Amino acid sequence: MAKGYWIAFVTVTDPEKYAGYQNHAPAAFAKYKARFLARGGDAETLEGETFQRHVVIEFASKDIALACYHSPEYQNARNHRQAACKANIAIVEGMP
Repeated sequence: MAKGYWIAFVTVTDPEKYAGYQNHAPAAFAKYKARFLARGGDAETLEGETFQRHVVIEFASKDIALACYHSPEYQNARNHRQAACKANIAIVEGMP
């Protein structure tokens, strides 16, 4: 089965409010056995919009990645980041 990947580009606009997201999101990622491959770190934007943070998270499948995103645990965390950042998030299926 192909793995699933959550790819996020994030710029934090309100660090104080974003801390609420950081406090709640780990519960969802742990529940769905997420593995962070990249989180922050040095990055260079070569094309498109520049974001502060680049995140790649691996899941056992695309369906599990989607289940994590739509879970009550993650939606609770998401509510904390809504007014605290600008984010682009995609979930993609990996190569078989």
